[in-house]
Parts: sequence; C-alpha cells; structure tokens
Amino acid sequence: MMDRRKIDILCVQETRWKGSKARNIGRGYKLFYHGVDGRRNGVGVILKEEYARGMLEVRRVSDRVIALKLVREGVMVNVISAYAPQVGCEMEEKEEFWSVLDEVVESVPARERVVIGADFNGHVGEGNKGDEEVMGRYGVKERNVEGQMVVDFAKRMGMAVVNTYFMKREEHRITYKSGGRCTQVD
Repeated sequence: MMDRRKIDILCVQETRWKGSKARNIGRGYKLFYHGVDGRRNGVGVILKEEYARGMLEVRRVSDRVIALKLVREGVMVNVISAYAPQVGCEMEEKEEFWSVLDEVVESVPARERVVIGADFNGHVGEGNKGDEEVMGRYGVKERNVEGQMVVDFAKRMGMAVVNTYFMKREEHRITYKSGGRCTQVD
C-alpha cells in the first residue's frame, strides 16, 4: 500500500506488537516499533529505505510514543508516532500521555523539523472560531474533550491540525463509520 500510494514515511498506532525492534519488511521499507504487550497499544514508524539510511536516533519513549530522528537532504527531521488513550480511559492516563508528548516535542531543538503522525482519539470538530491559528474549518462533527486536548497541544507547540485545512468530500474525510457514528483521522 505504501508503494502504491507513494508514501515514504508512515506512522502506525495500536500495533499490539510486543518488543522494541527494527526490521526490514520488504519492498524497500523498514519498520521501527515499540510495544509492551501484545494485547494493547504499541506504536511504530515505517520508513522507505532511503530515509532509513539517514536514521540517527530512535527513542522508544513508551508503548504510546516513539520518536525517530533522521537527516534528509541536509535537514534534521523528527518523526513522532503517538497513540493517545481512548475516550473511555481515565483522565489521569490522558494527562500523562499529553505530558510525555509535550516533553518529547519540547526536547527537539528549534532548528529541527517535527512531524507527528498520531491517533489522538479525539474530534477537533467542524469550524475553527477562536482556533484559526492552529486549525482549518474542515473537521467533522462536534469537538469533544479529547479534541480540545489536541487543539490545546497544537497551541502550546505552535503546530497545526493539518487535515482540517483541506476541503474534502465527506466520504474522504470520514475514516471510520459504525452504527451511525463517524470519525476522522486526527
């Protein structure tokens, strides 16, 4: 799928793989992952081989956060894959996740680039009144508590919720439908 869609870097979450490894997965791609047990959580990053050759550091922070540092065309790039606690999880677990993610992002020197590919398990919602500096108008449905945490994080870090800046047909915005409920990739 990565080859067909011309994707060079892919962040994956909820892998449910146990261990901390890097391995070639075929077709010129390398997987870096971390998971504590085989039943829940787990994160990883898949890189095209040419990107993997520029790998400088892998930080396996937790079973919810992994960060890779690589150099590409003279630019230092930090790729972070993150998996936030789901809606039903305790607030303490959610706050711990955001604290850890804050620390990881803040540890990156200002001259380096940061890209986060994550499942934040939140809905930032449609519209951006009051949040124009971090998001566009094209989210889905209403903002929930977890979505507000995503927006607050983006504000703290001077980042953007990029997928909300692009107008798309609804069937292209929705990534999961079940029982009349729809979700969009964070």
